[in-house]
Amino acid sequence: MKKIKIIYNPSSGRQIIQRRIDSICKILMDNGYILGKYATEKQYDAMNETIKCCKEDWDGIIVCGGDGTVNEVATGIMKGGRKIPVGILAAGTVNDFANFMEIPKTPKEFCNMIMENKTVDVDLGRANDKYFVNVAAGGLLTNVAHQVPSDAKTILGRIAYYIEGLKEIPKQMFKPITVNIDSDEYSVEDEEIFLFLISNSSSIGGFKKLAPKAEVVDGYLDCIIIKKSELQHIFHILIRIMRGEHITHPNVEYFKTKKITVQCEGDVDIDVDGEYAGKLPASFEVIPSSFRIFTKKEV
Repeated sequence: MKKIKIIYNPSSGRQIIQRRIDSICKILMDNGYILGKYATEKQYDAMNETIKCCKEDWDGIIVCGGDGTVNEVATGIMKGGRKIPVGILAAGTVNDFANFMEIPKTPKEFCNMIMENKTVDVDLGRANDKYFVNVAAGGLLTNVAHQVPSDAKTILGRIAYYIEGLKEIPKQMFKPITVNIDSDEYSVEDEEIFLFLISNSSSIGGFKKLAPKAEVVDGYLDCIIIKKSELQHIFHILIRIMRGEHITHPNVEYFKTKKITVQCEGDVDIDVDGEYAGKLPASFEVIPSSFRIFTKKEV
C-alpha cells in the first residue's frame, strides 16, 4: 500500500486542473493507493506542507502548480531532509522543468508513470539560501514575473508575461548592469551586461533551447551571459535563441560551472524559478542529485 500526498495550487489552471486532479485521484485509489490532498493558500504553504510530509510516512508527493509551486516543494524536500519522490503535474503559466522532463499531462499516462515507480535524482541549484529547480536570473526583464498580477496569470496565462514584458522593454532595453563575475570557468570585472541566466535545464521562459547543452543530472549549472549590445545585435541574438544558436554569438558567454558568484553596482533583483529571491550580490552553486522525481524520460 502506498501513500501519496497531492499538493496543489488551486489558482493554477482552476477548473481544468481540478478535473485532472480528480481523475488522477480516482485512478490511483482504484489501484490501492491512499491519498491526501492539500490546497495552498499563500506563499510557502507548499514548502511547509512538504516539510511536514518528510516527517511523516508518505511514500510520494504529487505537486500541481506552476514553477513557483514546484520550487517550494523542492525546497521543502531539502529542508525536510528526506528525498521523497515527487510527481510534477504541470499547471500554472509556465512549466519549463516539467516540459523539459517530458512529464505526461493526461491523467492516465501520469498515473502509469507514478505506478511504474520509475524515478531519477536530478540536480538542484542554490542562490544564496534559496533553492531553484530550473533557473536563477538577473537583469533585463527578469523582474517581469514579479510584476504580473496573480489573477492575470490565471486568466491570460503566458500572454500575461508577454504583455508585461512589452511594457518593460522601453524602460530597460538600454540599461545594462555592471557586474563582477567569479567562477573557475569564467571571471570578469566591471563587465556591462543585459542579462545573466544560471540554468539547470535547457528550457527557460518557454524557450526550449535557451541553455541548449544543459542536463539535469550532470552536476553542473549552465550559465548564459548576454553582454551589453547594440539594438541590432540584441535582435540577432533573439532570432538565434529560437534555434539554440545564440551561444556562438560574440556578445554571449555560455559555460558550465559548479559554482559562480555575481556582484554588481546598483539595485538588481534575483529571480529564482519565476519568484523574487532577493538582490545581488549572490553566490550560485549546484546541489547534485538532490531532488528525486517520477519520470518516463531517459536522462
